[in-house]
Parts: sequence; C-alpha cells; structure tokens
Amino acid sequence: MTCYALFDTALGRCAVVWHEDGVVGFQLPESSDAATITRLRGLFPDAAPVEPGPLARRVIDGVTALIEGEPDPLTDIDLDLTGLPDFDRRVYAVTRAIEPGRTRTYGDVAAALGSPGGAQAVGQALGRNPIPILVPCHRVLAARGALGGFSASGGTVTKRALLAAEGTPGFDDPTLF
Repeated sequence: MTCYALFDTALGRCAVVWHEDGVVGFQLPESSDAATITRLRGLFPDAAPVEPGPLARRVIDGVTALIEGEPDPLTDIDLDLTGLPDFDRRVYAVTRAIEPGRTRTYGDVAAALGSPGGAQAVGQALGRNPIPILVPCHRVLAARGALGGFSASGGTVTKRALLAAEGTPGFDDPTLF
C-alpha cells in the first residue's frame, strides 16, 4: 500500500509518500493542500492518507529541521527508486551525496557519472525527480553557479529558499528582492 502524509514546514505544507520498501515520493508545497494532493496523485494515484509511522516520521522531522537550518543530509532514509530509469537512479545517487550547504553543477554530476557533456541529461533526470529534498536536486546548479531550473512549485524562488535555509554560501545572504 502506498501512503502519504501532509506536514507543515517553514516553506508550507509538504507531503511524503512511502510504502514498505521506502520513500517513493515527496511533494513540496503548492498553493493549497488540495493542489499539493492533486500534484502528488499525478505520480501516485493510489496513495492513501495515513498517519505517519517511523519512516515517514523520520522524513517529516528531518525535512522540517533541514528547512529550519539544521544540516541533516537525510541519507539514512531508505528510498525506493524501483521502476525509475537506471540513468536517473545514478544521477540521484550522485546528487544525494551532496551535503547540505554545498552545491555541484549539472556538468559536475555528469562528469561524476562518466558522462562529460551530459549536463542536459542530468538536468532532465533531476526535473523528473520524484523525491526532492531527499534527493536534493536543489543543490545542483547551472554553470558558473546560476540557479538553473527547478520544477517544484515556486520554481527557482523555492530552490533559492532551500539553499538559503541550508546556509549555502551566496544564497544565505539577505537580498533586496
């Protein structure tokens, strides 16, 4: 059975999706709970709302703390990437190793995979990432530190907020805008 739970963070209400083999999805906040659930059900149509057990509670506590500035890498949480393309799983493994407060470029990730010149393919894989924050695609930037894209609600504003919450150099400084 695939389950989900909504929970509050400093960014808004998020959702975690899991089953017995691990976390399969994560939803960043949308404009409302209904919109968050609608987007979540686009990937996990059979997911049912359930009271969080130990796995989901670890995600909720870890993500909430991370967004509040505690550098939890969340790498102890079991993910189930079954059914995802091999390339995507490899991209997610490299991305998951990026510590809070650090970044790499799409090109760096491609090079780590032995695919120099594969930055665009890395970006596409990260755009399909069903488990943002736990697979920290927000820590992957375009060349020369540009934000690049971000497919979650709020786009690059959300990406910048996540990087700032983690104390990432260049993103934690106050801005005029």
